[in-house]
Amino acid sequence: MSKQELPVVGQDVAECCPALLTAPLDEEQAEAVAKVFKALGDPVRLRLLSMIASRSGGEVCVCDLTPAFDLSQPTISHHLKLLRQAGLIDCERRGTWVYYWLLPEATDRLARVLTRPAGAPPADTADTAATAR
Repeated sequence: MSKQELPVVGQDVAECCPALLTAPLDEEQAEAVAKVFKALGDPVRLRLLSMIASRSGGEVCVCDLTPAFDLSQPTISHHLKLLRQAGLIDCERRGTWVYYWLLPEATDRLARVLTRPAGAPPADTADTAATAR
């Protein structure tokens, strides 16, 4: 499956979403971001993503991921499919095995949604200052 065939939720985030701490998200923006969080909301998927992201060389074979879990290979493949559908990883079949890699642009976009601009006070500091006036 090529990158163009995958629904890239992270791309929706980049095109539509301001930083969460600088402007409220509208309904469409919130839905796009929620799809990514839903994919990351499972401990197995979060571990898989971290294993893929931290792999030296930038990619990992599914054969190296499966032994780290007490789950069947089809279950691991299902979790990987959900991460792909969220636009967080991509893959390529090479013979018998499938190799996965992180799509850093997706995690970069997610980081931009979650961070405030440089130099901006934390939300609780701004609330405290406004209340004190």
